[in-house]
Amino acid sequence: MAVKIRLTRMGKKKQPTYRVVVVDSRKSRDGAYIEQIGRYDARQDPSLIEIDNDRALHWLRVGAQPTDRAKKLLEISGAWTRFRIAKGDIHTVAEQPEPAATVKPEPEIHVVGSVPDPEAEVEAATALVEDAAAVVEDVAVVEDVAATAAEDVAEVAAAADDSGLAEDSAAVEDVADEEPT
Repeated sequence: MAVKIRLTRMGKKKQPTYRVVVVDSRKSRDGAYIEQIGRYDARQDPSLIEIDNDRALHWLRVGAQPTDRAKKLLEISGAWTRFRIAKGDIHTVAEQPEPAATVKPEPEIHVVGSVPDPEAEVEAATALVEDAAAVVEDVAVVEDVAATAAEDVAEVAAAADDSGLAEDSAAVEDVADEEPT
């Protein structure tokens, strides 16, 4: 008797759900089956796949042939991989326990040069951070002075225009074009 692992359609019209069953290959799609080993509902998001891996592995070992769709579901559930490992198609490397009687000696540590002091490294890093903060503060002070100078030049230019002193306003514009040092 040729045994297959395949899907049997269940559910209402246009709302299919499937059972994963072990069946004689001569039976019809929805006919009597030997054993139900899972179910599949593609309409859910994500799809529902429930497979009894132990029973599926049993039937695969005794020679049941899965259909393409059933094989895909068995791969997703992990039963197909377990079967291939048991069959010998996939080789795994198992961790071998170390014998309790054998004790490995601790490796010797040889230090070449000086050993860095962690506290000195922390102090050096702190000094670098403080220097960087000082540079940032200096840049902020220069920006504030430049902004104040620009405001002062604008006020002098406005006063010169109001008083009608064209010669003085030309001199003020020359000063405004110069960048602060």
